[in-house]
Amino acid sequence: MKEIIIIGSGIGGLIAGNLLAVKGHKVTIFEYQSKPGGYTSGFYKNGFYFESGGLSLEGSPLVFKIMKEIGVFDKIEFVKQKIRFLSDEYDACISTYSEYRKMCYAAYPDEKAKLDRFFSEIMGLPGKQDADISVEEFVGRYFNKGSRAHVLLTLKGFFYPDMAAGNLITTAPIFLTDSWTVKNGMQSWTNLLAENFEKHGGNLQLNSYVDRIITKDDCAVGVACKGFDYYGDYIISACDYKKTFLRLLDDKSLVDSQLLNKIAQSQISEGHFTVYLGLDMPNNELEKYMKVPYIMFFDEAPDCDIYDPDDFEFFKKTAVNLYSMSMINPKHAPEGKSSLLIQTMVPYKWMNNWGGGDKKKYEKLKEKAMKDLIDKSSRIIPDLNKYIVYKDSATPLTYERYTHNSGGAIAGWSWNPKKKFYDQPMTANIDTHVKNLYIGSAWALQTSGVPGAVSAAYQCAVKIV
Repeated sequence: MKEIIIIGSGIGGLIAGNLLAVKGHKVTIFEYQSKPGGYTSGFYKNGFYFESGGLSLEGSPLVFKIMKEIGVFDKIEFVKQKIRFLSDEYDACISTYSEYRKMCYAAYPDEKAKLDRFFSEIMGLPGKQDADISVEEFVGRYFNKGSRAHVLLTLKGFFYPDMAAGNLITTAPIFLTDSWTVKNGMQSWTNLLAENFEKHGGNLQLNSYVDRIITKDDCAVGVACKGFDYYGDYIISACDYKKTFLRLLDDKSLVDSQLLNKIAQSQISEGHFTVYLGLDMPNNELEKYMKVPYIMFFDEAPDCDIYDPDDFEFFKKTAVNLYSMSMINPKHAPEGKSSLLIQTMVPYKWMNNWGGGDKKKYEKLKEKAMKDLIDKSSRIIPDLNKYIVYKDSATPLTYERYTHNSGGAIAGWSWNPKKKFYDQPMTANIDTHVKNLYIGSAWALQTSGVPGAVSAAYQCAVKIV
């Protein structure tokens, strides 16, 4: 039996913890918050349930395999996400990549020749010659930058800006064909994983912020938390990579100074701004407008720039996601009412990082962003404002406060192929320069999310066992 310490109870920490506890190892998970989940969690307000981070999960073969392996698969109801693509040119519910292609041809019939060449070349990706080509550059070979076809085919506003062109045949099709959610909410999933972990002897320490990672003889041997030192054979960091090495590691001389500088300077993925609404509207009425629970609304203005942190009107221009948890499960809202989440990616440190620390400016900026997204969503749900009975929002600073992800990053490192942290971006890089310290979160991969966190956690467990 080995003793393992895990920092963080997001999906990576919980899966690694379960896999190791089921094998009989002594595992302790330290979690900063009062509940498990991290980005894979949710909350109730005034009887409405909202997802606080991820809206879906992909990579179902591995996820389902692990759920069966730890004995909880039959206790979770995973449901397929139905996604509606909506713009001035098209309105379609898409569940396969071929349907997506048909939609593109129907939306832009005059671009058939360009679309033929575009989709033909996609089938040849990813190639070595395109390893460092962004989606925007790749699509720009065929369509003028800023054109409607260019915006659609780069999935601008929904996938990560300037992600690698190879993601067009990996991430995008998986998102369309293998996108799932949990009927009872993501929080019910992580709660179940936490219960199963404890059932198998795991020790989940909530409200427990790890102050530092303890090293001895060039090896990670424990953590310090709330004035006490805890020791183990292995340490799994299932949390922010930057903070693991720049803040928690007690002996930074164990890591080459150039690597430390690279960790500090490397770009992170974008953050989200999210509006949470409780509506005095029954689900069947909301469904008349939404049609399906998840809408990707492509109405981005030509001058919308995710890299311009000083654009005060950004939220009037950006594309948005609309998502209703109560349409998936009516129990997520009080009887006769419904829930709605509106979400978009935002420029890093928008408006002096949301007011430069001034609380009044911060609240005013939140109110403006919230109003702009609600007004935009009223194009889909007429008179949306008059149905609102509960309203709140979350900025990247909110997400950073609750998850401790640097800058509120939603997927760890940047997806831009020109800003890589890892030389092998599609590999789960769980090993570190400190012996017996592993990375078991989405930060183990360059392009990541729930699938990356699950893969890293699984590989950590395999290596330790």
